[in-house]
Amino acid sequence: MTRIYTPIPAVKYRPLPDYLTIKKSDIEGLGVFAIKVIKADKVLGLSHIKDKKAENGYWRTPLGGFINHSDHANCHKEENRFTENLFIKTNRIIEEGEEITLNYTLYKIK
Repeated sequence: MTRIYTPIPAVKYRPLPDYLTIKKSDIEGLGVFAIKVIKADKVLGLSHIKDKKAENGYWRTPLGGFINHSDHANCHKEENRFTENLFIKTNRIIEEGEEITLNYTLYKIK
């Protein structure tokens, strides 16, 4: 039998790194949590993509969409100076089970 198509290789897309998960938060709704200990000064991934057509000028990725605010955040945003995209980086060691938090600066907190 002759195949008339080429199968597409399996895509192994994960919206979050394998050491993070999304679950119910005591802060608000859902949040991002560490499922393994995470080192200090580790880049967790891309959180916001710069686009002037988007509300507030950024599209949020799953990482950026579920991180909750804290005045005592364990992470911070860093901007790529060429693309203006935002990445999340840890401020300190984050323990297994701990919620990933940021001090919001893009949005007004109500």
